[in-house]
Amino acid sequence: MAVKLRLKRMGKKKQPTYRLVAADSRSPRDGRFIEAIGVYAPRGRSKEDPAMFVKIDRERAVDWLSKGAQPTERVERLFREEGTWDAFMEAKGVSE
Repeated sequence: MAVKLRLKRMGKKKQPTYRLVAADSRSPRDGRFIEAIGVYAPRGRSKEDPAMFVKIDRERAVDWLSKGAQPTERVERLFREEGTWDAFMEAKGVSE
C-alpha cells in the first residue's frame, strides 16, 4: 500500500482549512485516511488572526516519512517551513 501525506479539504465555501493526513494514495482527496497529523489554515484561524496557521505533529510526520510515505508538493513545502523536513533528514542521517 502506497501512503501519501496530503491535505484533506475542510471548512466552508471560500474559507478553506485543511487537515494534513496520511492516506492510501488510491483513496479520494477527502475520503478515508489512516491518520491525521496536522492542520493547515492558509487564511488564518479567524478575522482577528488573519495570518497563515500551521500545526504539525512533528514526531508522527517524521515517523511516516521514515516508513516511506511520500508527501505532496504542498505538504513538503509546509514541512520545510515548519522544520519537520530538517528533523526527518536529521533522523535519517543525511545533511542537506
